[in-house]
Amino acid sequence: MLPRRREPDLAGLAAFTLDPGGRIVSWSVTATALFGHQAHAAIGHDVCDVLMTGPGQRGLVGHALAEVAAGRVWAATVAGGSLGEGRFAFRWEPMAGPGGAVLAVVQRAWPQRAPSWLSEATARIGSSLDLAETAAEVADAAVPWFGDAVAIYVIERLLAADELASPQAGPGAAVRRLAARLSGQVEAGTGTALPTGEVVVLGADSLRSQAMATGKPVLSSGGPKVAAGCTSFLAMPLIARGAVVGCAVFGRAPTSPAFDPGDVALADALAARAAVGIDNARLYDRERRTALALQRGLLPGRPDIPAGMEVAHAYLPVGDHVVGGDWHDIVRLPDGRAALIVGDAMGHGPEAAAVMVQLRTAAHTLAELGLPPGQVLRKLDAMAAAMDTAALDTAATDTMAAGAAAPFATCVYAVIDPSGGASWIVQAGHLPPVLVLPGGATEVLDLPPGLPLGLGAGSFQVTRFSLPPGATLALYTDGLVESRTRPIDDGLAALRGALSSALAGPASTLDGACRTVTQMLCEHGEDDITLMLARIRQ
Repeated sequence: MLPRRREPDLAGLAAFTLDPGGRIVSWSVTATALFGHQAHAAIGHDVCDVLMTGPGQRGLVGHALAEVAAGRVWAATVAGGSLGEGRFAFRWEPMAGPGGAVLAVVQRAWPQRAPSWLSEATARIGSSLDLAETAAEVADAAVPWFGDAVAIYVIERLLAADELASPQAGPGAAVRRLAARLSGQVEAGTGTALPTGEVVVLGADSLRSQAMATGKPVLSSGGPKVAAGCTSFLAMPLIARGAVVGCAVFGRAPTSPAFDPGDVALADALAARAAVGIDNARLYDRERRTALALQRGLLPGRPDIPAGMEVAHAYLPVGDHVVGGDWHDIVRLPDGRAALIVGDAMGHGPEAAAVMVQLRTAAHTLAELGLPPGQVLRKLDAMAAAMDTAALDTAATDTMAAGAAAPFATCVYAVIDPSGGASWIVQAGHLPPVLVLPGGATEVLDLPPGLPLGLGAGSFQVTRFSLPPGATLALYTDGLVESRTRPIDDGLAALRGALSSALAGPASTLDGACRTVTQMLCEHGEDDITLMLARIRQ
């Protein structure tokens, strides 16, 4: 969501009214204070003879009156003529009642507004790490307080190719327009707004090319324009961490004073803050997309569930991590049975994920070979024991006894035959599965716990059990039931209660139950959470 734009204060604010033809009907004391004209010298006169006497301003008034006559509000920033020095923000709107009167509200926008405008703008820019929002904050800050038009560009290769260093920044470079703003008078002159997202290849005579190639501001009263209707331009390079990442181009209409060297210092302060904010947002977006791509690659794809079975699963990484040490998998075996696997590698984040993905891949491959459950865990145990302990994160290694081998992961491996309900299950240091019977009664399966993978246990005891139709087997990781503030026995009791409640109804679905249970228990979670539910269709 875009930050709320600050409304101007009431200093230098005035109001007056016009008839539909543009003659002044009423003139306030504040209008006299702002413009110096007494009421008797203003009322009854055409506004173009009292205030709007600069070049092109009579046509601007005609357009404004037409807009108000059509029931629309007209707003623009105007300078020059009898307005004197500075720029004034005008807002004209139709008044209720007969006669078509026009209410005009005007405030001095420049130069008195400059100090607060700049401080507010620099404080606001970069409040979001969203690239589009950050660029929009810059554009909103510039119009109307500094210019009548602005466009913000970033070098395309920094976005499309995710380059960290600035590539070519001169003629021939492609830039993407991230944001643009036009004042009312400029937008009326162009007939259209500048589209965001458009990629432009810069020519040698482009103000943008010159600013980015030299790393210096470029002032111009001609040349390629940021928008039709502007006659004065200022192009500022956006420089972050010593590299040019893009540029900002400001424009002013003929009714506004042309840019001069004094404006460059203000634009430079704005551009410096904009460059850092935009580059931070760009780098954050790059890292976020990289993490999401890793997550998609590390998590299992669409499961191949045998006919006669229903399986649902949920995964929630802890904290700000998008990948972690938990994994789950479903493997269709050659004889129509299904292998269900849930594991938990020690630690969090990318270190644990590096261990997890190796074990998950190996477990999937071993399961597809049709090896007995105990043999699958023995081979995983040997593989984990041979892994480099440097793959563990610091928190995990601190818990190991001196000279001891690293307990890389816990795992539970179940094989279910949907044709008869016969099932086999084996654990490696994992928490026991929960069986939910039709009607909601729950039972924690009493299984030999086994040692975690990586300790070289050598053997794992397989237990045979029956999974009757309509009953649900719940496999999970300790993040669902254990935390520093909740003992594991209390967590298991909470899990049994949540499963019973979510699966008791005749219309309950496994997907819905997965969502319900994880939402009920995740508030205590301090670790990755995985839950897998499986049952034989009735």
